[in-house]
Amino acid sequence: MMKIFDELTHRNFKLYAAQHYNNPEAVDIDEFKEDVSRFKYIKRLLSRYEAHGDLQERLILNHLIVIYNVFGIEPANKMLWFKVEKAQWTYIKPFLVFLNYLPIDEKVEVPLDPEIIERLRNL
Repeated sequence: MMKIFDELTHRNFKLYAAQHYNNPEAVDIDEFKEDVSRFKYIKRLLSRYEAHGDLQERLILNHLIVIYNVFGIEPANKMLWFKVEKAQWTYIKPFLVFLNYLPIDEKVEVPLDPEIIERLRNL
């Protein structure tokens, strides 16, 4: 029997996010919505990099750190891989490796973007 969160869908994403949300400083639902919207911001930043070569690595890192702090590593990974387009996985993976958020045996088939690796090394 399949559990509700075995596979993330657009219908159950926010419920999954709410179940794993842990922000003791959040005072209302708007803060939860703001943290969930960080996935959208990351997607936008990755699209900008893909289209124009404009990498906002520090902003991406900031959004990722907040996401992982409030959702936890395993749930955040599951949500991030669901939200980010498969074509952009090569762009997000270097950030997760840099932050040590990606288990060694996860997404091994996804290559790392060399430009992003270089930019992260220079931080």
